[in-house]
Amino acid sequence: MIEIPAEMLTAEILNAIIEEFILREGTDYGSHEASLESKIVQVQRQLARGEIVITFDPATENCNLLTRHQLQKYQAQEDEQHDQSEYP
Repeated sequence: MIEIPAEMLTAEILNAIIEEFILREGTDYGSHEASLESKIVQVQRQLARGEIVITFDPATENCNLLTRHQLQKYQAQEDEQHDQSEYP
């Protein structure tokens, strides 16, 4: 999985990734529904703060948004699997 810095993307592509993620995930925003625009702003803020990252999976050719913690956990699992395959 590859992390893609948000600043390397055009505003149009970044917004498309964020919008697709929001619509796919159906995120729960509490007792009242937030507008799509509001959700996009929330995700943009999280990206700016480094709380979430944009990732690309070459195996599936998909972009996704993950929390930094989720990405670190995934990378640790990948490293562990790699280490185990080197030492049978």
